[in-house]
Amino acid sequence: MNVADPRNRNIVVFVNGELVPRDDAKVSVFDSVVQGGDAVWEGLRVYKGRIAALDGHLERLQNSAKALAFASVPTNEEIRAAVFGTLAANGMRDDSHIRLTLTRGEKTTSGMNPRFNQSGCTLIVLAEWKPPVYSDSGIRVVTASTRRNTPQCLDSKIHHNNLLNNILASIEANVAGVDSAIMLDIQGFISETNDTNIFIVRKGQLSTPFADSCLPGLTRQMVLDICRARDIPAKERNISLSELYAADEVFTTGTMGELTPVLEADGRQIADGNAGKLTKELQRLHREFAFEHGTPLPS
Repeated sequence: MNVADPRNRNIVVFVNGELVPRDDAKVSVFDSVVQGGDAVWEGLRVYKGRIAALDGHLERLQNSAKALAFASVPTNEEIRAAVFGTLAANGMRDDSHIRLTLTRGEKTTSGMNPRFNQSGCTLIVLAEWKPPVYSDSGIRVVTASTRRNTPQCLDSKIHHNNLLNNILASIEANVAGVDSAIMLDIQGFISETNDTNIFIVRKGQLSTPFADSCLPGLTRQMVLDICRARDIPAKERNISLSELYAADEVFTTGTMGELTPVLEADGRQIADGNAGKLTKELQRLHREFAFEHGTPLPS
């Protein structure tokens, strides 16, 4: 896993209308993100002067905020201006990642009730020098005992900040000495990992879990779009662990990690233990697609 870039010591961060030095980038103890993790977020990646899937990320942010009944939500134009301004202030045009967070805002008193929120949302744009978190050469994973949220309890299509089940799964991966953890749904099918979507390849057929208990990630969708355009067989379906163990290739997708081969799962080597041919091809095609379809930064 990549370590922090020393250039990040001197970044500036956008917090509620102001660009402030990293050490001064703070929110109130009364902010909803502190009081109850009451916030939504997006991760954005910058490729050679372009932001990948910016429109899709902003649409999902707005949809998540609406699902949670946020009030006084900033417009996409306002958010774009904050993102572009933050990148410009930090001199970032490539090899960067943005954590975009929108909270319900500051409360008049502590408590869960949204009626205590009377001042509108808090917008945070945290841009860092950050290459993909996982190596192109591949990762090892274990299956976590912690299950992914079911839509019966909390809809995974809301990209919210309540990530404790993912964090618990990450702890299991840390204890096992591997890179990431596979999370199952309540039926025992694979959902995703603690921080990425997952695909398997078997006899030339690409498969990924239904987006029922997992986030329908934008990088995941890019892969499906690339496959459709190139007549690569790909579908969404229920996938069991035994299918993953016997797969010809396995890889994960996400803004933070891009496409990452999975070489070992629960101590079982995947195929020959190396990144597969289709995985490597999709890594290349994804980077081309993300750049070509990205939103150009203002010059």
